[in-house]
Amino acid sequence: MTHALQIQNLAVTYEKQPVLEGVNFNIPEGTLTGIIGPNGAGKSTLIKAILHLIPRLSGDVTVYGKPYKKQRSLIGYVPQRSEVDWDFPTNALDVVLMGRYGHIGWIKRPGKKEVNFAYECLDKVGMKDFAHRQISQLSGGQQQRVFLARALAQDSQIYFMDEPFAGVDAATEKAIMKLLQEWKQQGKTVLVVHHDLQTVRDYFDHCLLLNKTPIECGPTETVFTLNNLEKTYGGAISFLGNGPALVQEG
Repeated sequence: MTHALQIQNLAVTYEKQPVLEGVNFNIPEGTLTGIIGPNGAGKSTLIKAILHLIPRLSGDVTVYGKPYKKQRSLIGYVPQRSEVDWDFPTNALDVVLMGRYGHIGWIKRPGKKEVNFAYECLDKVGMKDFAHRQISQLSGGQQQRVFLARALAQDSQIYFMDEPFAGVDAATEKAIMKLLQEWKQQGKTVLVVHHDLQTVRDYFDHCLLLNKTPIECGPTETVFTLNNLEKTYGGAISFLGNGPALVQEG
């Protein structure tokens, strides 16, 4: 089994308080991994620490057997919408073109080839007609689709997505999952911070259950169990319909 990502002894503190500690896990290549846990569990912090967006107290990140810094070009990232300045004066096409800078460099201006590719990415997520629309004028679902198009333009091997389904309409959620499945079929690896316990089994073939430290990490069918969820959330879990739902937090 090829590991796309290996995390060893990762720890993060904030104002001397531990946020993450003892984080060790491996992610196999070509999997869709849901990062699952309660609010405050450190899910977004984990992604940012892996990507060197925040300082780590300790820990090693290996991508395809090599240190992260040597493999940075293989990584794509879709942040939470709440962390983006949507009033920044730029349009959808320019946002998507930002995804090409890892390939062409920050100094060189995108040429016709890159612009055409950006249009193709927007078209794939149903946003080509909005290419020249200011991002501040787009709805939440449309903004998320633009970020998906930028991720497509990055043409990465490993993607990190922080709550991509938050606040989007059903059509956008379906579009996101279609894209994630396509990436999986292409052998790409995707890690997604996710909150809806009801859809975990349908969306992900791999799970990381996290609450400041990993509870379990592995195939969804073996890891996503009632016992593990109760350990993760510290509260009672009830099965509703086809999946579990949190009854109360401890």
